Amino acid sequence: MPAFLFHEAMLIINDKICISDEYLNFSFARSSGPGGQNVNKVNTQAQLRFTLNDCPELNSHIKNRLQRIAARYLLANGDIQITSQQHRSQGMNRQDCLDKLADLIRKSLVRPKPRIATKPTAASKRKRLDNKKKRADIKQKRSKIDY
Repeated sequence: MPAFLFHEAMLIINDKICISDEYLNFSFARSSGPGGQNVNKVNTQAQLRFTLNDCPELNSHIKNRLQRIAARYLLANGDIQITSQQHRSQGMNRQDCLDKLADLIRKSLVRPKPRIATKPTAASKRKRLDNKKKRADIKQKRSKIDY
């Protein structure tokens, strides 16, 4: 069973987010993947183009996170293009593209934890200063002795 549902008119990500089919554009080309002579005859490679900027289902925070997460799939105009040619059939490659897009969107839904700045502990400060003193002492002993 696929990781998500794809109805004729929409891609369902979770209970609240459903992406309409009008923002998902598929094109197909000849694949270089497995399939023997079938590769030379059938357009099995699937290319999914998702128009991110026009999609109203995703708010701006999710879109920004998605652009960072999917940077390798991002085109100059802001669309996300995902390609799959792992399978011998066009339908399975199409499903693979949709799986990848759904995973990327789910990852962008998770808000990253804010980084909390920490300070060095007293013990680490002491250790650093002790090491500096030892190092300075070593260098001091290397210098020329003035009689």
